[in-house]
Amino acid sequence: MTEPLRIVFAGTPEFAAEHLKALLASPHQVIAVYTQPDRPAGRGQKLMPSPVKQLAEQHGIAVLQPPTLRDAGAQAELAALKPDVLVVVAYGLILPQVVLDIPRLGCINSHASLLPRWRGAAPIQRAIEAGDAESGVTVMRMEAGLDTGPMLLKVTTPITAEDTGGSLHDRLAELGPPAVIQAIAGLADGTLQGEVQDDTLATYAHKLNKDEARVDWSRPAIELERLVRAFNPWPICHSTLNGEALKVLAASLDDGQGAPGEILGASKDGLIVACGQQALRLTRLQLPGGKALNFADLFNSRREKFAVGTVLGVIAPEQTVHGQ
Repeated sequence: MTEPLRIVFAGTPEFAAEHLKALLASPHQVIAVYTQPDRPAGRGQKLMPSPVKQLAEQHGIAVLQPPTLRDAGAQAELAALKPDVLVVVAYGLILPQVVLDIPRLGCINSHASLLPRWRGAAPIQRAIEAGDAESGVTVMRMEAGLDTGPMLLKVTTPITAEDTGGSLHDRLAELGPPAVIQAIAGLADGTLQGEVQDDTLATYAHKLNKDEARVDWSRPAIELERLVRAFNPWPICHSTLNGEALKVLAASLDDGQGAPGEILGASKDGLIVACGQQALRLTRLQLPGGKALNFADLFNSRREKFAVGTVLGVIAPEQTVHGQ
């Protein structure tokens, strides 16, 4: 059994909080937690603590939220904690080399991809969008580069045809924490050696944005079906119907030809829309002011909105007026 270590944890979202839970349940001592500064959220734009901060405070652990770790004062504060290891999971701040050199056993990171594929901010969604057959978590020793460090452990999981960004996130959030605990033990007893990444195989997972979630119906249906799954629960694929916003939460491949975005058919089984190649059957949608509904429910109550021949994604004339 590894001697209990003094651990500093750095992370921000729910994915990171799941890792912190595992460390808190381990024999190791979490002596401090670093997380991003509180951010405005919701309609009231109130400052909201991150999931990691909320969990740390529930356990009475000191929380530090420096806006940067490039500041000498913040670096001295971390050094004074004398950590054995710094565990970093989706923290969101760059760690300069001087910070990486502080912990006795170094810094390790749990990253939600099979490195070197999908370095960067949105590896879960990009893997689904690209049609990858599998994903996983890589625990690596950190370097100054972005997700470039030697790989200590990998755990894998298939990406199924039903997986969304949300479902794959949740599965990886279960796989990652035990791998981190195992990696810490291997580092402490010297049995774990890192495998250098092959940079020629690296791909970059760009941060998600709402603009790319707008459905381009001229693309092949197979690409759009993956995009719908990848961007659920955020930023959610969207289009327009008769000038009104339309969110697309679930879809499947279908046959059919027509102008891109043209409604080819509508029934309780879904809304069939022509794409650049093949068609999509939209099965879960959200209209303005309403909640997400299976299309069968929308068809029962609003079938007049989904007339065959209507084209999705067409900007209504009033939306083109300057200043609107």
